[in-house]
Amino acid sequence: MRSNPLGRAAARVLLLSLVGLAPSLLHAQEGGTSAAPAVLALKVGKVVTMDGADRVVNRAVVIVRDGRIEAVGRASEIEIPAGATVIDRPELWLVPGFVDAHNHTGGSSPDLHDYVYLTNPGYRTLESVVPESPDMERARAGGVTTVLLIPGSGNNMSGFGTLVRTGGGTVEDAVIRPYGSIKIAQAGNPEGYFFGGRATGRSFMNFNTRRTMEKAREYHEAWRAYEGGSGERPETDPIFEGFRGLFEGKFAASVHTQGYQVMLATLDLLVERLGVRTVLDHCCFDGYKLARLFRDDESVYAINGPRALQYDRTQRKIFGTAARWWHGGIRRLGINTDAPVIPEEELPFQAALGCYFGWMPYEALKGITKIPAEALLLDDLGSIEPGKEASFGL
Repeated sequence: MRSNPLGRAAARVLLLSLVGLAPSLLHAQEGGTSAAPAVLALKVGKVVTMDGADRVVNRAVVIVRDGRIEAVGRASEIEIPAGATVIDRPELWLVPGFVDAHNHTGGSSPDLHDYVYLTNPGYRTLESVVPESPDMERARAGGVTTVLLIPGSGNNMSGFGTLVRTGGGTVEDAVIRPYGSIKIAQAGNPEGYFFGGRATGRSFMNFNTRRTMEKAREYHEAWRAYEGGSGERPETDPIFEGFRGLFEGKFAASVHTQGYQVMLATLDLLVERLGVRTVLDHCCFDGYKLARLFRDDESVYAINGPRALQYDRTQRKIFGTAARWWHGGIRRLGINTDAPVIPEEELPFQAALGCYFGWMPYEALKGITKIPAEALLLDDLGSIEPGKEASFGL
């Protein structure tokens, strides 16, 4: 088991609303206009970098230039540029901005639940993004800088999610990537499709989801053959055009899946048969029983939430689901809120709850920073390293 660089003090990090220090998020008034300071110096008691070496830097300085991290190190080693705006908070820690891989509050909620068919591959959430909403203001206050805004789970495929910053005055400022995932739900809510009429069973739902994905892959392969110089030019289909990025490995499938039987179907369809990058969005109930069946590569990530607890009838006790996943060998383990099921600003509380029930603080902090950023292919976020976007919790 890995050592814990921070110890239990990690659970006591104080978070302020100094987050997402991209130019659109932190600004100063200059001549009546809003503009980011060109150079910012953050002097803090500790920086938890979440880099490849898991460095924790004491008495640290972070230099940010034009919204990007320029330098990280001890105060004795970093020279603060002349004219920099200095924020001096030696009593606080600086951590990467929190990332939530399962969110429904980044846009207009009624627009996220358009259940026309069991699979709706042509939908997306981009048009519903609402920058600077009260939900996003509260998210920033809780240290959450980035969310994957996904459609609802009332059917098996509800469209493409959008990766957005929780700050930004316009849609252009807020949106990181318009295609952040394809949202799939394999059980639970979709079984109430057609207003609870139970018109569909899991066998048909799995068949229909698989056939939709196969059609999308066939469309992608036809275009790839044409672009490679063989075959006729396919007709552009707006329903399946967005899937090309999925099969090119540019974004993942995020899946509402829980319980070991349902999760086994998810792994079989998406990871084994289709070979797509997969983010398991709930991983609650007794899904942890599949931990030892996971591939030991980055094709699949477990993001646990919003249910942090499970009553095991066989053992007659309550346990933490994150701890069960961890002790089952899963290291690419994150936490989500499914906001508004759990308020977005309580993402760090969900991680702390996992620690209370047996997980480790440093891994829990990684589970709301580096792990979800990796799962969603957000290479610019998740750690505090030179060259990356300055997205922080202080």
